[in-house]
Amino acid sequence: MRHDPKALKTALADLEQRHLRRTRRVELHAGVVNFCSNDYLGLAKHPAVVAAFQAAAAKYGVGSGASHLVTGHGPEHEALETALAAFTGREKALVFSTGYMANMGVIGALADQNASLVSDKLNHASLIDGCRVSGAQSLRYRHGDAAHAFELLSALDAAVDTRLLISDGVFSMDGDLAPLPELARAARQTGAWLIVDDAHGLGVVGGTGRGTCEHFGLNAGDVPVLVGTFGKAFGTFGAFVAGDADLIDFLIQKSRTYIYTTALPPALAAATRAALEVSQRESWRREKVLELAERVRRALPEVFPLSRPGTAIQPVVLGDSQRALAASKALENKGFLVTAIRPPTVPAGTARLRITLSAAHEEAQVDGLIAALGELL
Repeated sequence: MRHDPKALKTALADLEQRHLRRTRRVELHAGVVNFCSNDYLGLAKHPAVVAAFQAAAAKYGVGSGASHLVTGHGPEHEALETALAAFTGREKALVFSTGYMANMGVIGALADQNASLVSDKLNHASLIDGCRVSGAQSLRYRHGDAAHAFELLSALDAAVDTRLLISDGVFSMDGDLAPLPELARAARQTGAWLIVDDAHGLGVVGGTGRGTCEHFGLNAGDVPVLVGTFGKAFGTFGAFVAGDADLIDFLIQKSRTYIYTTALPPALAAATRAALEVSQRESWRREKVLELAERVRRALPEVFPLSRPGTAIQPVVLGDSQRALAASKALENKGFLVTAIRPPTVPAGTARLRITLSAAHEEAQVDGLIAALGELL
């Protein structure tokens, strides 16, 4: 785009005309129930999490003051990494400032221009951008198609030494689970690293909330690189990568998004550790959010196929962006906030309402949303 004062106005007008222009919401109107937050366990305002944040902020201040490798890494970061390693069943964990940086950082560290990357077509933008920025050969397999992933990996030149197989655990816009057992098998058979971003699985999926790996009975050998975030089920902010000790040490040496940025504030690390503890102690939260998701699916089976595994994410695909915006507005007028998700976040022709359930929701609120959807769809 040329530096032309009119160019940006023209581009914005084009987005507006195609119903793709984005806006930000400052606050919810009184009485509107939020059904599009990622606070799946309702921990963002939990008293224990808030108290941990306040106590650590009073002790350490509100910022870390430097990168992890200068003076930004402290006892709260160390304690959180130890807790995350134990929670995920890995030797070590490494805290990143954001999920985007974690995905960019791990791909950039493991892959160079001579590597080959094979990733799911519907992966999160941070994984897509990590592949792009790495400069490596990047191939995409059909969504959820492990056989296609294996086919692409098998067809790589024998001279390719570094191969990465990359997938979300739970796909954020569809709520479906990646076929991790088949992907793990494909990675083993072709000598590839399997990287799984389980941002939307950890805390919710699995018998004890340990995510998609637990759901499928997979261990650290099956999924050697596990990425997770704190801003979903754990209600705080930040991210981590978990794996064996050598992987974490290598990332400390090579991951640019870890090395060259200010460390997460200690108070956030303390709050996240508290949230992790609460998520295990109050297991009813995980059970409740999945029960509420199941309640929605069973009430509207023609909209939410019962054959799909239950997660906190339940999409209503409407196709047209204008229709999705209109449906979102109609629901808000009835007291329910469900954001319209449009391209390029989702593929063209698949604009949708993305409904997310939380342990903070009550059954009456969910039933009200069900009734409103029934009238709308």
